[in-house]
Amino acid sequence: MNIERDWLKSTIKQKEKNLYRQPLALDSPQGVRIQYDHRTYINFSSNDYLGLADHEHVKRAFQQGVNDWGVGSGASHLLSGHIRPHAELEEQLASFSGYPKALLFSSGYMANLGVVSALVGRHDWVVADRLNHASLVDAVRICRARSFRYRHQDIAHLAQIIENQSEQGGKGYILTDSVFSMDGSIAPIQSLVDLSEQVAAVLFVDDAHGFGVLGKGGSGVTSCLGLQPNQISVYMATLGKAVGTYGAFVAGSEVLIDYLIQFSRTYTYTTALPPAVSVATIAALNIISSEPWRRQKVFHLAQCFKQKATQLGFTLLPSETQIQSVVLRDTALALAFSQELKKAGYWVPAIRPPTVPMNTARLRFTFSALHHMDDVIALLSVLERLGNEFRL
Repeated sequence: MNIERDWLKSTIKQKEKNLYRQPLALDSPQGVRIQYDHRTYINFSSNDYLGLADHEHVKRAFQQGVNDWGVGSGASHLLSGHIRPHAELEEQLASFSGYPKALLFSSGYMANLGVVSALVGRHDWVVADRLNHASLVDAVRICRARSFRYRHQDIAHLAQIIENQSEQGGKGYILTDSVFSMDGSIAPIQSLVDLSEQVAAVLFVDDAHGFGVLGKGGSGVTSCLGLQPNQISVYMATLGKAVGTYGAFVAGSEVLIDYLIQFSRTYTYTTALPPAVSVATIAALNIISSEPWRRQKVFHLAQCFKQKATQLGFTLLPSETQIQSVVLRDTALALAFSQELKKAGYWVPAIRPPTVPMNTARLRFTFSALHHMDDVIALLSVLERLGNEFRL
């Protein structure tokens, strides 16, 4: 087929540009020590920040959920797939995040696509941070509104775009990640709140990498910055990162959630999460609330790494979170660094375009409550050696 030849050519071009990617199947559960091809690696690439994905209590809760409620939900929420654990989890997520109501989605990607397409009309306008997650980028593409991207975290540029659009009518929406997943920086949420209130725009915050880690009790970026939940109109967070399970939720006012139930197609027309996942998620939330040491340890390890790596001469992006990125710029160099780290027993895949902008290839290090300080010290020793070998 001619079309398959085109696909093959495109794939070959990816290889030639050092942008070819493929999944590698691990031979172990998610954790800070993983196995691949008969070898053990220390994993510095997982979003399981609090070490809950393989936690005994969470696994037992999941198994009990399977025993009590079966494996699959069997239908969408609005048919017969909304089962008691789903309702209980939604209530707990609303309370945990400080909002009146919450609504479960099968993934963060589905949540962002479903919410933005339900809320934003073709005569509205949307302004989004240039480095937002791909799910928000795609959500804006399909909503058919007037859409613009402002320079990363540049409030002045955002205000300028809004000033040009507000006179043309339609409702306004501002979309941002809270913690930007590839560099770890936190969005200027307070400034975004102030601007959204000033121009009467709806502020949508994707807190995928903040929920469970940031804020009082891990409740997310809102409490981390001392904001009231109602200052962020639409709040989305995922459950497959710090919480260690799967799925996502959107929180907000009762009016918002009821509206999404009626009009969000990725909620209405997809099978509900397995109820056992909801049972396991409730167990994970209880651990997050009762064991603050997990969050404290993550930030301590990340900041120690940041300080020492900077002293070694590496260029790190500004970040006060569990995500620390070492920028190497050149894609081939990032791949070579990643391969050398792998030889030394460290799992740190290179992050390359299009995941990040051109000429910003990097190593993205993420820290877990299950890492030891010895792991970090040993990693830094290897980085120092590689830095000398590559003459950085």
